[in-house]
Amino acid sequence: MTVKLLLADVDGTLVTQQKELTARAIDAVHKLHDAGIMFAITSGRPPRGMAMLIEPLDIRLPIAAFNGGLLVNRDMSVIEQRVLPTDLVVPVSDMMGSFSLDVWLYSGADWYVPKADGPHVDREAWTVKFEPKVLTGGVQSRTENVAKLVGVSDDHEAVQKATTAVHDKFGDHVTAAASQPYYLDVTHPQANKGAVAQYLAAKYEIDPGEIATIGDMPNDVLMFAHSGLSIAMGNASPEVKRCARRVTTSNEDEGFANAVERFILR
Repeated sequence: MTVKLLLADVDGTLVTQQKELTARAIDAVHKLHDAGIMFAITSGRPPRGMAMLIEPLDIRLPIAAFNGGLLVNRDMSVIEQRVLPTDLVVPVSDMMGSFSLDVWLYSGADWYVPKADGPHVDREAWTVKFEPKVLTGGVQSRTENVAKLVGVSDDHEAVQKATTAVHDKFGDHVTAAASQPYYLDVTHPQANKGAVAQYLAAKYEIDPGEIATIGDMPNDVLMFAHSGLSIAMGNASPEVKRCARRVTTSNEDEGFANAVERFILR
């Protein structure tokens, strides 16, 4: 098969556990450009959280933030956005809270948290390179134009149970999927990585069979289904690996660069 476009997840895939791009990963993307293969990224991160990738990787295609909830150009201008239904923001938040998850809210360029010292806030701020705002009035004070809600907890079982509960109750109206064992991402029903692959196929008039996708988490399986070549990272779960056609090494062992060299540019 001929690959015309590679769509890559970011965390756990393109970057290391320390959220860094390796020299080999950068080189692999430039080799894709040289071979005439388009390269795009999608992530649960907000747009500003991917800005540091644009220059080193010379990203030219639309950037799909919030798992596809917000599509932006490399200058961060908005192409299109898909936000959560206003009347579901509070009920979904309440359900996540019933499993003792902290709830983060993303709207426009801003990230809101219930408390500045909550679990994973410092780590996330370091990852995305900007600070959150504290949502003093609760989620109910900001229900318009919400691109993503995130339930956060170090109780991974609680995150799994909350994911199932939100999917079962609101699944016709939202996409609910774990982006990390400690994060439950809730976005618009068309804001998922499968829809990102479909969008890129339509925009660039590519057959889905000519798209390659690479990722490590359950929310990446959605894009695997819309590509001819799906690659799971070595650090992915057995369930995610079973959904992919190929498996590469881990993100700590140059898994992205190895996949590009072995499966795409071979």
